[in-house]
Amino acid sequence: MAIDATGTPPHGIDGAEPSAPEIPDNWLDARSPHGGSWLDPGLNQSERRAGSQLPRWLSWRIRLLVLVALLGALGVFAVTRELARLPDLDATWRAGPQGRIELASSADPRLQQHDGRVLEAIVGKQTTLAPDASVLQRSSRWVIDDGLRAQSEAAKERLAALLAEPRLSLHFADGIVDDVAPRPRGLGGLPTLYWILAALGLALYMLGMIVVLAQPSWNNLLYAVMACCQAVNLLFMAIEGSLELTQPQTFIRLDMPVRMALDLLTAAAMVSAACRHPRRLPGGRWIMLAAWCAVAVLLGLAQMGWLPARWWWVQGSVSMLGVLSIGLLTWSYRIEPHPAALMLRRFGSVMAGTWLLLTAALAAADAWAPAPQNVAAIGSMIWYVSLASLLLLVPFLARSQLVMREFALLAAISTIATSLDLLFVAVFAFSQFASLTLALFISLAVYAGARQWILNQLLGSSMLTTERMFEQLYRIAREVEVRPERTPALLSQLLRDLFEPMEAKVVGRESAATRVASDGSTMLVPVPVLVGDAAAGSVMLRFAQHGRRLFTTEDARLTDRIVEQLRRAVAFDRAVEQGRTEERLRLAQDLHDDIGARLLTLMYKAQSPEMEDYVRHTLQDLKTLTRGLAKSDQRLSHAAAEWKADLTQRLTAAQVALVWSFNFDDDPPLSVVYWSALTRVLRELASNAIAHAQAERLEIVLVLAKGRLDVTVIDDGHGRDPAHWSHGLGLGGVRKRVKQLGGEVEWREAAPRGIACHVKVPLPSNLAPATQPR
Repeated sequence: MAIDATGTPPHGIDGAEPSAPEIPDNWLDARSPHGGSWLDPGLNQSERRAGSQLPRWLSWRIRLLVLVALLGALGVFAVTRELARLPDLDATWRAGPQGRIELASSADPRLQQHDGRVLEAIVGKQTTLAPDASVLQRSSRWVIDDGLRAQSEAAKERLAALLAEPRLSLHFADGIVDDVAPRPRGLGGLPTLYWILAALGLALYMLGMIVVLAQPSWNNLLYAVMACCQAVNLLFMAIEGSLELTQPQTFIRLDMPVRMALDLLTAAAMVSAACRHPRRLPGGRWIMLAAWCAVAVLLGLAQMGWLPARWWWVQGSVSMLGVLSIGLLTWSYRIEPHPAALMLRRFGSVMAGTWLLLTAALAAADAWAPAPQNVAAIGSMIWYVSLASLLLLVPFLARSQLVMREFALLAAISTIATSLDLLFVAVFAFSQFASLTLALFISLAVYAGARQWILNQLLGSSMLTTERMFEQLYRIAREVEVRPERTPALLSQLLRDLFEPMEAKVVGRESAATRVASDGSTMLVPVPVLVGDAAAGSVMLRFAQHGRRLFTTEDARLTDRIVEQLRRAVAFDRAVEQGRTEERLRLAQDLHDDIGARLLTLMYKAQSPEMEDYVRHTLQDLKTLTRGLAKSDQRLSHAAAEWKADLTQRLTAAQVALVWSFNFDDDPPLSVVYWSALTRVLRELASNAIAHAQAERLEIVLVLAKGRLDVTVIDDGHGRDPAHWSHGLGLGGVRKRVKQLGGEVEWREAAPRGIACHVKVPLPSNLAPATQPR
């Protein structure tokens, strides 16, 4: 269970939708749940670059870490050495009919001739033992009945004493007797499973020590308790997996009480961790105290022999504490929708559910022996290894969600298969092969059918499509060129649509690359400098998908690729725009030098005043056009002044009065695309009022508010019923140009007469991608 080094003050529950708390700007300076510089090196690089000398507090922690590592390694070495020296018979045994044991196989030539025979007795110099199937039960932890457990432990102790003698007589069925000499197996005689489990346990122990020493806190201490308990559990299972008939007497006496204590301590630590992470719960101290007191009472009663049916008490207590942990995480998520709480609750539900299923299957199969005990050992080993693997991955939560998901699914399916195997054998009396085959088939069928739903529940999915992503990238690139200062806000909005965080804000902290906090709750995205040289800070996102999942390193890599594509889009668009600007300048220069000179000559040679005025107006239109082409962009106020002058000249010549009004709350720059389209729209509407409506008065109102330009053109002409107009080149061109700018246009009758045209165009701060009007 992930553990946070810092607590958050509790919030009340008032029935309102939960909201994310305020994000501190120095969130990356606060240590991660498991020590940032130890387990998430990307978050504290600046600290390591600050100097090569280790602080004194870090120096003694490293020394202590080396010490505990040596102690752990020495402990494993001592256990391994003891197992290698333990005398054993070079043979494999199996449970036979009527609870007797049979020789399955042997590498000893003297014993190979007895393969398949029932072992009646083992005779030594001082004692004799008639072994039954109970001596093959490698762990008394999974023997349900107290009486059977005591008999099994007594038989194992007598067998261990027998194997310590130099020679033994094995009495097989049909009166066959053979003498053998128990010999130490040596390191090479230990099975591969022993080394795997011992290595996994040592790694988990080391990680627990690293966590608590990297950042000492109560939270990390709880993680260390869980890690160390499960490390010892793995070591016990490694010992069990290496034994046949031989077992150390110390192990026989300690197996049940120690593993019982390990399971209860792990469950109590999980409850305490759920009370503290990802936030401290109201009344959490009393809940933790109650859990630890209950565990202490159970262990005390068991130690004094006052706890009958110990197996049931352990299984029930662990189940109740596991369910309590899930309930506490649910409560924590309702108070503060931290994705870690949701994810840990899901993984905890998988582990608790499979634990309950295994318990129920063992209880149902209790009357059938001895095969269920062997299957129970396999099922419990799968469960413990899965839990240990999840604990190994929890400190790297932001990097290991996919692996954790697969481990949780594997643990669930494997435990379900084992439990079904037990139930089929006990309830339906199937053979071992038939029950195992049917259990595997059902488990795989359930896994295949429910996999996608399970994956969605565990990690969720992003809803932003590729098409929308590219549309937004293009829009941002176009707008950033016009207003570079909006880059942080635009990038923040894009990341909101992509990850759906509960909170996103721009902070002044700079970062070289996208970084994810080690608990996966927060991601810091540097704002790229796309235009200009000013640094723009970073965008901080918290709680992906409204607190339903954690950020991962895959999210960080995806974000870096998106930012890189945005940078390329801006560079490409600027290059294209530069080419367009150069071409416009060339066209403007050619029009001015060639067509302008010809029109000027024609004006001086006009044969009538009317022709001279017409050519003069044409020359003025040409000047306006070339001036607009020569400028890459111009302010809206300047463009409005040109529009007013141009329309005044046209309407005055046609003896139409112009009423002009312009109100604006901003003065954004207009690119040639917008200037050209709006200029042609206004000219076309004025021409229609003159030529078709025969208006005497034309009112034009321009209003810019909240990034949208509203243009209203009202005439007092003879136009009627615009809904039934046939749109030719003129009105069709108006509609097309407005649509290309992402706007809307509407005609309706004005009172008392005339037509009103309303044009709504979003300007660059809110504009969808526009194309060059033709």
